[in-house]
Amino acid sequence: MKHEYFMRLAIKKATSGIKSGQTPFGACIVKNGKVVSCVHNIVWKSTDITAHAEVNAIREACKKLKTIDLSDCIIYSTCEPCPMCFSAIHWAKLSKIIYGAGIKDAQDAGFNELSISNQNMKRLGKSKVQIVKGFMIKESKKLFKTWSNSKTKKVY
Repeated sequence: MKHEYFMRLAIKKATSGIKSGQTPFGACIVKNGKVVSCVHNIVWKSTDITAHAEVNAIREACKKLKTIDLSDCIIYSTCEPCPMCFSAIHWAKLSKIIYGAGIKDAQDAGFNELSISNQNMKRLGKSKVQIVKGFMIKESKKLFKTWSNSKTKKVY
């Protein structure tokens, strides 16, 4: 698996989102080594608080694959999924989450994150999703700095 390649795609999407006035989050869903969806957060563009990168990626992947069962897929996320996104990942049955920055990093950047880790969500919900945390963390954390320095910075 080309984990770095797919995470770089998510980071590139997040960067694109920042340039278009969105927040610094990107996600990429992969099945059998092929990209199914790769998107960024569009909360501000859509005025939809649920339009997080992971949720958008799941929506797009389900449409493309014509199923709600993404059990053969991996999601790469630039940041640890929030509880809403983790729940969507669990319900879609994605096999693995690979993420960079953590919830604390998003909080430190000014985001209104709940302090509930994916590990806790997995344990409490008895989820089968595998979790790989801190993957390419430096590159992922850099997105917050890029966003913080942007002229279109907005938080939610």
